[in-house]
Amino acid sequence: MRRGSLSTCGAGTAGLLLCLTATALAQQPVDWPRESPPPPLPWRQATFPPYEIRTLDNGLQVVVVMHHEQPAVNLRLIIGAGSAYDPAGKNGVAAFTGALLDQGTTGRTATEIADAIDSIGGILDVGAGTDLSFVNVLVMTDSFEFGLDLVAESARNPSFERAELERQRQQVLSGFQVSLDDPEYLASVVLSRLLYGFHPYGMPSNGTPESVRQITRDDLLAFHAEHYAPNNALLAIVGDIDAESAFAAAERAFGGWTPRTSAAEPPAGRIPEPTRRVVVIDKPGSLQTAIRVGHIALSRTSPDYLPFDVAIKILGGEGGNRLGSVLRTERALTYSASAEISSGRYGGDFIGKTDTRTEATVEALRLMVGEVGRLRRERVSRRELENARAYLAGNFPLTIETPNAIAAQVLESLVYGLDLDDLPTYPNRINAVTVEDIRRVARTYLRPDRLAIVLVGEARVFVNDLRRAGFGDVEVLSVGELDLSSPDLRR
Repeated sequence: MRRGSLSTCGAGTAGLLLCLTATALAQQPVDWPRESPPPPLPWRQATFPPYEIRTLDNGLQVVVVMHHEQPAVNLRLIIGAGSAYDPAGKNGVAAFTGALLDQGTTGRTATEIADAIDSIGGILDVGAGTDLSFVNVLVMTDSFEFGLDLVAESARNPSFERAELERQRQQVLSGFQVSLDDPEYLASVVLSRLLYGFHPYGMPSNGTPESVRQITRDDLLAFHAEHYAPNNALLAIVGDIDAESAFAAAERAFGGWTPRTSAAEPPAGRIPEPTRRVVVIDKPGSLQTAIRVGHIALSRTSPDYLPFDVAIKILGGEGGNRLGSVLRTERALTYSASAEISSGRYGGDFIGKTDTRTEATVEALRLMVGEVGRLRRERVSRRELENARAYLAGNFPLTIETPNAIAAQVLESLVYGLDLDDLPTYPNRINAVTVEDIRRVARTYLRPDRLAIVLVGEARVFVNDLRRAGFGDVEVLSVGELDLSSPDLRR
């Protein structure tokens, strides 16, 4: 018998009336409460563990953070060059170099390296980002020396076997075939290209199909020789170890690493000023449109970075998210909407993003741009600011709970030249941000009239409405026409 049928309501008139009443109430639309959620719990004070920094004679900067809560040590070696330093026309060289660091050295094969790290229950991770390349190892404390030697071997003596290079090339090319069918990927890479122009930040870190096919083993050897050097590197040792033992081990493993004689040049190209440009990538048959808006913003070292981060959290991040309230809660146009900032050594940006059903594309875009303008135009409420501050300050203890998390915090500060002494004061600095600070940075750095806009979806459904809505000249191109190396993005 099905649950909810009248026969389950009990015998007699009273039982029948009760059941009918309950059924009628269940069929009525429910007016759910719309008041704001309760305020966040107060943030708790977090104690940053003690640390020491020394520089070896060859220029390698070593930071040791003592964290004895777990019998583990995280080792992170950061090289000061990533995809932004790719040679001209060879986008993807840094990514290839980083990916092959654990795929064989002059002393061990890829299989031998994998077996060695597995045998001690450790984790080895290698790769490259935009500004940096890295080797990370996580081991138990009793395997510290082994882990440090593995970091040194992987970074200093990769073999770049031709067979491994070809295997990596085929994986990347196969990945492109999948990515070029993904609206999220297309929206992301096209927006980066609009924001940064021909600056290296504007190109995909893993290259393009054309550039990947041209990469040779000699390219990897040259990139490694130029950038992988102790005076272009940072080593973080975080975990259950004392400082003197850690520094002595670092000297043993890295002291013989020869420094380079000249510093690598910073990335070429100029980051352009924010400019309104609307690009539609046509994907016939798409039921949804991926929407991305953004413009150039702050570098990580800007004194306004912290209040601007809070402002963007109010716009579309944790502890705030006006975009989510408007697009999802009020208009039911999407499942999620967000905004975030991304800052590197040479510049940064802010991006708002969402996905919506195709026929609602223009409405969703208009609302997103409107919220950026509202944040610039109107003061935020004290409640909004308190929620954003409470989230950021309250989340801080989670960022220093493990050796891995602590290493990430420390290295970010060192890479961007920030004061490590500021790390423990982060919650206090967040809670010092005022409504007037938010208003000032929003008016200074947000330019809703100069947003770059990328829409990936079925163009014929919304492109005419887009023009009528006042979004200016609209560039429409197919996926097959897309060429990120071309000024007009067309092959």
